[in-house]
Amino acid sequence: MKTYGNLYGKVCSPANLLLAFRKARKGKSKKWYVKRFEADLDNELALLKRELEEQTYEPRPLKRFVIRDPKTRVIHASHFRDRVVHHALCNVLEPIFDRTFIHDSYANRKGKGGLAALDRFDCFKRKASGNGRLVHGAKDNNMVIGYVLKADIRHYFPSVNHEILVDILRRKIRDEKVLWLVGKILSNNDTILPKGMPIGNQTSQFFANVYLNELDYFVKHDLRAKFYLRYVDDFVILDRSEARLMSFRSKINGFLEQRLKLELHEEKSQVRPLHNGTSLLGFRVFYHYRIPKRRNLLKLEKRMLNLKRLYEAGDVSTEDVAKSLDGWMAYAAQGNTFGLRKSLSERYGNMLL
Repeated sequence: MKTYGNLYGKVCSPANLLLAFRKARKGKSKKWYVKRFEADLDNELALLKRELEEQTYEPRPLKRFVIRDPKTRVIHASHFRDRVVHHALCNVLEPIFDRTFIHDSYANRKGKGGLAALDRFDCFKRKASGNGRLVHGAKDNNMVIGYVLKADIRHYFPSVNHEILVDILRRKIRDEKVLWLVGKILSNNDTILPKGMPIGNQTSQFFANVYLNELDYFVKHDLRAKFYLRYVDDFVILDRSEARLMSFRSKINGFLEQRLKLELHEEKSQVRPLHNGTSLLGFRVFYHYRIPKRRNLLKLEKRMLNLKRLYEAGDVSTEDVAKSLDGWMAYAAQGNTFGLRKSLSERYGNMLL
């Protein structure tokens, strides 16, 4: 296995820190804290460079808040200067590890993403069902043969074991200063236990893929599952045999517990007939179509009614309404939603005139 040393200088280089700042700023250039950092950019980056080189860098405390979307999640927001450091580290480490990831790992990777994962699932369901062969006595043309193990990992981000993660990184990274910085970032958490990563950090997204790459290799090389894909801690395996998928589920849970100190979410990790439809990335996916999940439609309706009230009261602009509606339309366009999108345009489009 190829290993890499002498990386810390690249992390601390002025060019990398400037690139990291630009990435951290993306989509947030109007925020007050970004403007303040940018107003004294040269000095801010020079200070970060010195702290990193002298290993006196200390992350600022995380800002904790709770969102309900609809599931309750605890989010920890890093100070902006720390986000710059996160990007600086990922700029150097991601290219090294990304080439080791399997093709069908779709989260937080260039050229991948949710739509690519959904399209790959469509490819898998055709292959697993023999191009749509129907079950005996099928009532419609979506009742195809085959099964799917749809699973996710219980409390994934809070459960990542720091020691195991660093050991995985150490297989390829032989620069102790880089690993020191990784440790600083991981330890900036609200738990005294050596585990857990804050949801939302750039480094957490990257480390999540590094950690579960171990699972990917187990599923592909040990279990030899043909039709497997993963998006963060959600994954699916398709097969014609229900018994084989049940066996996979048991073996995967054993691997996670022994190797990664994780466990499957019992209720959300089940084997079901493919024709029942599969919940994946906000959609319910059937053989011939995919539609947004009902809870996402209810959430959209609530959001648009609230926007309408704010718009009529003069509290939001036409641009704010357009941004929200366009974002949801782009998401919905990934499914079979022509009628739904037409209805939304007719109901709320008058606010954009």
